[in-house]
Amino acid sequence: MMTIAVTGHMDLTEDTIPLVRAALDDLLKPYADGSDLVGISCIAKGADSLFAEAVLRAGGRLAVVIPSRDYRREKVKADHADLFDRLAEAADEVVVLPNDTADRHAYEAANAVLVKRADRLVAVWDGKPPSGKGGGTADTVLEARAAGIPVIVVWPAGAARRSTE
Repeated sequence: MMTIAVTGHMDLTEDTIPLVRAALDDLLKPYADGSDLVGISCIAKGADSLFAEAVLRAGGRLAVVIPSRDYRREKVKADHADLFDRLAEAADEVVVLPNDTADRHAYEAANAVLVKRADRLVAVWDGKPPSGKGGGTADTVLEARAAGIPVIVVWPAGAARRSTE
């Protein structure tokens, strides 16, 4: 059995989404019969959900880690709610961490669960260093590498993040 966790950016541009979707499908193609694949995701908007969908398309089993008790209510926006709910329903396992509030502590705890359970980590990541806030994609990559977990970076040519300026 191969357990692959995901970390990645939420703010992918609309043009980037199909590029990442295709790259994830290609990455999971060796597991297309699904018999040996477990994907672990927090199913946040962007990379996490794209990966979860790719796991299901490959016939794998999905395990979901929800960072806090209030995550669905407080952090999942209307434009992502239907997909979030469909992925949670499709999951073989949903773990809601015992944090009351979705904050950096909760995200760091969720990422620690991903790293602890993973044989490999897929990072949909632009390669930029951590922001210093904690709980982000780069932080998770560093945590996985420090734990000796192989990291597969997915950032197709032409991929970009939405500008925050």
